[in-house]
Order: sequence, then structure tokens, then C-alpha cells
Amino acid sequence: MQSPEAQLYKNSMALALRRYSAAVNDMEQTILLPSLLRDVPSDELWDCEESCRDLYENYLVLKAIRNTVESSLVSSEDSKAADGSSLEPLPLDMEGLFHFHLTGLFSIMKDLTTRTKSLTGKYKDIIGVAN
Repeated sequence: MQSPEAQLYKNSMALALRRYSAAVNDMEQTILLPSLLRDVPSDELWDCEESCRDLYENYLVLKAIRNTVESSLVSSEDSKAADGSSLEPLPLDMEGLFHFHLTGLFSIMKDLTTRTKSLTGKYKDIIGVAN
């Protein structure tokens, strides 16, 4: 049985971010020729329209997101929204709002990690390496 502290760490945002970063690092080390991913259609795991037409586009998006997460850089438009200058007044239930967004962020990080591992596996299939 795990202690409550161990369970909290298991579900920490820092760990979720590290898992994603590790998955992208593994993807980069595995995919030596990203151009092989060009014109390979995305599978059902990727539910996007124009932004990721093929696996190569997905590869670039996953790397860009990892770079943003690791560098903590946001665009000037995003920072304006973050400082509240373009937002409406916040609701009174700040804790509820925080938990709502944190749950969403955990879900997104888990999905991005899954997609990264899927793309790495597809590349291995393309070059004929067993997963």
C-alpha cells in the first residue's frame, strides 16, 4: 500500500511534465530521419484537422509543445491573458476553478505523452524495428 505522499507525487504535475518530456526525448532519439514521417497519415489517435496533416506535422507539434513546456516561454498575447488584463473578473470559487484547470492540464499531458509514444512506435514500424 502506498503512502498518501507517494500517491500525491505519483499524480504530480511535475511528474506528468517529466513523463512527457522523456517521451519526446525518446521520440527524438528514436526518429533519426523525421522526413520518413512525411505523407504518412495520422491515425485515429490524432483528432485534428489542418494543423497535423501527417505524422511529420505531429512530430513537429509535439517537439514545439515540449520546448514551450521546458522553457516556460509564452507569447505576449498569452502573457496579457495571464496577467488578467484581458480577462473578466474571476469567479469566487477559485479553488474549484483551479482544480478544473489542473484536471484539464493533467488530461492534456497524459494525451500528449500517449501520442508521442504512438508516433515513436509508428516510426519504428516504418523502419522495421520491433517495438
